[in-house]
Amino acid sequence: MSTLRFKALESSMNRTPRAVEAPSEKISDYYGKNVFDRKAMAEYMPSDLYKEVVNAIDQGNRVERKLMNHVASAMKAWAIEKKVTHYTHWFQPLTGTTAEKHDAFFEPLSDNDVIERFDGSQLAQQEPDASSLPSGGIRNTFEARGYTAWDPSSPAFVIGKLLCIPTIYISYTGEALDYKTPLLKALSAVDQAAVDVCQYFDKKVTKVNATLGWEQEYFLVDKALYAARPDLALTGRTVFGHSPAKGQELSDHYFGSIPERAHAFMNELEIECMKLGIPVKTRHNEVAPNQFEFAPIFEEANLAVDHNQLFMDIMDKVSKKHNFEVLLHEKPFANVNGSGKHNNWSLSTNTGVNLLSPGKNPKSNLRFLTFLVNTIKAVYDYEKLVRASFATAGNEHRLGANEAPPAIISVFIGRELTKMLDTLVSKVKDDKALTPEEKTQLKMNIGKIPEILLDNTDRNRTSPFAFTGNKFELRAVGSSANCSSAMTILNAIVAKQLKKFKQDVDKLINAGTKKDDAILRVLKKYTTASKNIRFEGNGYGEEWVKEAAKRGLSNMRTTPEALHELGSKQTVELFESLNIMTERETLARQEIAFDLYANLIRIEARILGDLAENHILPCVFKYQNELIKNVQGLKEILTAAEFKDAASVQLTIVKDISKHAKVVRETVHVMIEERKRINKLESAQEKATEYCNTIKPMFDKIRYSVDKLELLVDDEVWPLPKYRELLFTH
Repeated sequence: MSTLRFKALESSMNRTPRAVEAPSEKISDYYGKNVFDRKAMAEYMPSDLYKEVVNAIDQGNRVERKLMNHVASAMKAWAIEKKVTHYTHWFQPLTGTTAEKHDAFFEPLSDNDVIERFDGSQLAQQEPDASSLPSGGIRNTFEARGYTAWDPSSPAFVIGKLLCIPTIYISYTGEALDYKTPLLKALSAVDQAAVDVCQYFDKKVTKVNATLGWEQEYFLVDKALYAARPDLALTGRTVFGHSPAKGQELSDHYFGSIPERAHAFMNELEIECMKLGIPVKTRHNEVAPNQFEFAPIFEEANLAVDHNQLFMDIMDKVSKKHNFEVLLHEKPFANVNGSGKHNNWSLSTNTGVNLLSPGKNPKSNLRFLTFLVNTIKAVYDYEKLVRASFATAGNEHRLGANEAPPAIISVFIGRELTKMLDTLVSKVKDDKALTPEEKTQLKMNIGKIPEILLDNTDRNRTSPFAFTGNKFELRAVGSSANCSSAMTILNAIVAKQLKKFKQDVDKLINAGTKKDDAILRVLKKYTTASKNIRFEGNGYGEEWVKEAAKRGLSNMRTTPEALHELGSKQTVELFESLNIMTERETLARQEIAFDLYANLIRIEARILGDLAENHILPCVFKYQNELIKNVQGLKEILTAAEFKDAASVQLTIVKDISKHAKVVRETVHVMIEERKRINKLESAQEKATEYCNTIKPMFDKIRYSVDKLELLVDDEVWPLPKYRELLFTH
């Protein structure tokens, strides 16, 4: 065994779980203690000013400048009591991670004296020198100026001695350069559109919030083994590695007893999350060895996104204390399940109603059907854009495998709800009102929806977008993704569809149709129009691929194919019509996505070539030379007949090694030359497409031969930790 691999394995085997001392209080005593939430705000602010701030936040209005100084003063007093020395505007640039610039809480005075200072202007705005962050051509590299601005709807929090203030991030000319800005606008759009539709059913509804519950899957790998795998360290996934004799086929890890070291990590992670108000509720072993999941209680979507980004940051910090590395790549290991981040989405009103949960009477269930059908219609009309919302280089490895939905977008609602919609279509007439008998019968059927759902909450794991009782679950989002991308698009398309629904219903009402009849007629029209997106069967089967093509559904298998939709006329019109993004902002994001994809594949190609030529082939040739010397020794001491029999196996291995080594070296050199050609292309889209279609297929060819060499070469000299060590070392 190579020295580095031996030391890494020895170190990992000698780990003992890190002692985690749980707080002596109940969770409720320390939950949110490091968050400047409403409870803290009420404690540190005069009651009248506190009410003004809360009212502005609840109504989605700007917090007036005169109030900002009071909020800043209260926030500073609260933070300093927690020994905080610095503050930062915590934002989410288009890198996929979070960003921060720390400023100290002090202001110089005369005579070398200082005071702690933090006022409304510093709370409201900061100017990071962020010229190297992605902008998609919105600004030049030499134009460093960008602005962060406070998002009052997401509370500030403390980590260590740092006060973190969630903010948006925009350019000097006002364009969005982050994930949060368009998300907030999409949430505002769906709020307004949903409230207008809710007015048909309940005049008390004045606010609708999109809610999100994310499920974070991840792998844990021992820190020493991780350090001995350059591919994991630089790309987040293993570019080589033969499957171990045992993988996940026994399903013995799934929901099993959590290994002691992992359990200690989870305990400390939960404690830190609770202090920051992240409502993590569920934890368990996932399907693949050393794979796990955390899931919180659902929250308002903007806050949920912030909490997920914060959660991933905390995971990374806490894992290192336990000598782990967290892998958030969608497919870190071949031939076992990858990791996703299911996005459970719904809409809730200020009156406490979940709009995707049926009620106790036909009226509330007609409202439920309204939002159910409009959501399905939105996904049908924008199925290509929904596919683009989770298109990334990492997710490309996962989609369509046996643990993730396929690239074809479909909607699962279950057999009984399908029957309900079929009944709606068959009973409602377009040209005349329902008779009293027909209306009574339809109302009775609608009234049975809660009973229907009692036995209809099973999920179709092959569906990218499944209704699961009181929410839709977008299952195709990748584990490393910022949920904002998917949530911005989903809320935008639903907002657009609800506005269209309102127009269509009002048109019928203005023409003399009764309100309920108008709603039912429009729902029938949408149900019929979007029928092709609904699918209850096996999304992995080849039959579905053929059937989807007949239905006119797209099948964009690669990321560059899917990203093309980000710049389509339909997408640009969607975002502009809802005032979410301008055409320039939309196309900039597409440019960034293409560029990111090309860069990630380029990095993978470089590390793959480096490992192959500097790690794998040298050890392979060293072992092959030992075999050759052994064969030569046998030839000296054996007769010709004895030698032929004794050396046949070794000679076969020598020849097999040569065959695979030749494939590896030649393919790596072809790949290098192709990279040079592709890198000269000017278009980010062309680069991404070429890296996808030309470079990525070479990965599989090189990997096949390297993985065969892993089985041929003596385990004692193989340089990289193997899958059996990475996946089964706890």
